[in-house]
Amino acid sequence: MSQTNVSDLSLREAQAQVDSWIKTFGVRYFNEMTNLAVLMEEVGELARIFSRTYGEQSFKDSDLGKQIPDEMADILFVLLCLANQTGVDLTEALRKNLEKKTRRDHERHQKNPKLGS
Repeated sequence: MSQTNVSDLSLREAQAQVDSWIKTFGVRYFNEMTNLAVLMEEVGELARIFSRTYGEQSFKDSDLGKQIPDEMADILFVLLCLANQTGVDLTEALRKNLEKKTRRDHERHQKNPKLGS
């Protein structure tokens, strides 16, 4: 598997790299339900670090060494696995999602007094 500069990595390329990594080092994908559970675990780990970094909880010894970027990358990795397993092209899915949000919310947030500048 070739090294790619992540600043040049598209979602489609990321999906391909994760697939290659799984086939080279991971033996096989965990089943979809296992990966969904792993995704929830990873989101929980990110939430834990956020609650200690930006919230009111204090760090525990077990939190030391945990980094927000690494936890986000763990989430992205598992999401890419799930996309590969279920045949979802995340590039196309994100494009369609942004179009939907633009149609639905093109004025909504700008008119929200709670978000005023």
